[in-house]
Amino acid sequence: MKSSVLGKNTSKVEVENISPQGIWLFVKGREYFLSYRNHPWFKDAKVSEIHNVKLLNEMHLHWPDLDVDLEIESLRNPKKYPLVYRS
Repeated sequence: MKSSVLGKNTSKVEVENISPQGIWLFVKGREYFLSYRNHPWFKDAKVSEIHNVKLLNEMHLHWPDLDVDLEIESLRNPKKYPLVYRS
């Protein structure tokens, strides 16, 4: 049995960082910042809940523990999606 090449990212979605301002995601070769201001459901989430993210149908992200779904296109072009969460 042969292991994969060291340093090769086999995941299409990865949580890179969780900061006091938001979370950094690496999805399909691109980096995205999700601020808690615009994505408040991540602010009080457990680290394990944030890291449990799935890429479905190559076009949307799903956090099953948080019941959160985001289209990748809304991260690439947020101005096309003017509706945002307000508490």
